[in-house]
Amino acid sequence: MSKSPRIAVIGAGLGGAATASLLLQEGFDVRVYEQAPSFSRLGAGIHVGPNVMKILRRIGIEDALNAQGSHPDYWYSRHGLTGDVLARIPLGDYAVKTYGASYLTVHRGDFHALLIEALPERVMAYSRHLVGVTDRGNDVEMRFADGSVEHADIVIGADGVNSHIREALLGPEPPKYAGYLAHRAVFPTPEVKAGMLPFDACVKWWTDDRHMMTYFVTSKADELYYVTGVPVEQWDLNDRWLPSSKDEMREAFQGWHPTVQALIDATVEVTKWSLLERDPLPLWSRGRLVLLGDACHPMKPHMAQGAAMAIEDGAMLVRCFKEVGAHNHELAFALYEANRAERASKVQRISHDNTWLRTNEDPSWCFGYDVFSEPLVEPKAKAAA
Repeated sequence: MSKSPRIAVIGAGLGGAATASLLLQEGFDVRVYEQAPSFSRLGAGIHVGPNVMKILRRIGIEDALNAQGSHPDYWYSRHGLTGDVLARIPLGDYAVKTYGASYLTVHRGDFHALLIEALPERVMAYSRHLVGVTDRGNDVEMRFADGSVEHADIVIGADGVNSHIREALLGPEPPKYAGYLAHRAVFPTPEVKAGMLPFDACVKWWTDDRHMMTYFVTSKADELYYVTGVPVEQWDLNDRWLPSSKDEMREAFQGWHPTVQALIDATVEVTKWSLLERDPLPLWSRGRLVLLGDACHPMKPHMAQGAAMAIEDGAMLVRCFKEVGAHNHELAFALYEANRAERASKVQRISHDNTWLRTNEDPSWCFGYDVFSEPLVEPKAKAAA
C-alpha cells in the first residue's frame, strides 16, 4: 500500500465534492467518480447555514458563495391562509455574530459549481457509472458500466439515496416513499401588487397538512424559488420527478394568501418530486467501504439540512482520518459514525416530523455546530459475538 491510501469518492454531488476537497487539503490521494458526463447547473434553491459555511471557509469558497447568495435577516414562518407571522428567527448579522458565519440561500447549481471548481481536473472522473464493488480485503475493486475497472484502498459512498455502496453493504432495498410531493420552481421575482405582502427573503408558509417554502436565490433578489410539501398518499417510485403545472399548484394551494397565489401565477416551469426516506441504518461502514449523506441517512428537505449533513459527514470523516490515520480505516470509520449518527438521526427525525422553526425555537444546536471543534466521543465497544 502507498504511503497515502488511495481514496475513491463515489459521487460528485455536494457531499462528495466537499469531502474530496477536504481530503486533498490534508494530502490524501483522492479520485472522484461521477456517473454524469460533465458538470451541469442542476437543481434549484438551497439553504447554506453557518454550520456549513464554516466548512466552506476551510475549502476556500466562503467569500465567493457569500457574494452569490441572498442573506435573509430572518426566517419567517407564516400562516398559509392569513399570512400571520408564526415565527421570526433572526439570521443576517445575528447569525454571523452568534453562530460564527453567515446564513444564505442560493441556487444549488451555483453552489455546486464553486465546489467542483475547487477540485483539480485530475481528480475528477466523469461518465463513471458504478455497477459493481468488491472489498477484496487488501483493496477494493470498482467496476463501471463502460467496462473499466479501478482499485482503491478506501471507498466513500457519496452516491445518494439509491447508493450502490449502501447496497453492497446492506443488500438491495428500495427507499421509502415519505407520503409527500415537493413542487419546485425558480422564476423572476414578480411585482408586489395590492393585497400582497412584500416578498420575504426567506419564508415558510404553513397549514396543517402542507407548506410552501420560498426564498431568493441571488444576491440581487431577482430570482425566487419555492419548494412545497403536499400530501399524496401513493406514488410510483419509478417516477422520481415529473412536470407539474400552475393549475396543479392552484388546486394544491386553493384559498391560500394572495402572496402565494402571486408566486404561482409568476411560475414559469414547475416540477414535482417524490420525497424519499430510509430508516436509520444498522451500520455506516464495513471493511474498506463507508457511507455519507443521502447514501446513509436520506431525509425530507423540511429542515433544509440534507446537503448540510452530507458536507458535515465528509468533514468529520476527514477529521477522523487525521485523528487515527487513514491506514487504520476501520477505527476511523467507527470514530466517524460515533460522532455523526446521533446528530444526523436527530435532523432526519425533525425533518420527517416537519416542525422545524414553525415556532420561535432556538436553532443554535444546529446552526452553531462546528464540525472542526466539536469534542470527539469514542466509539462504543462492539458486543462479543
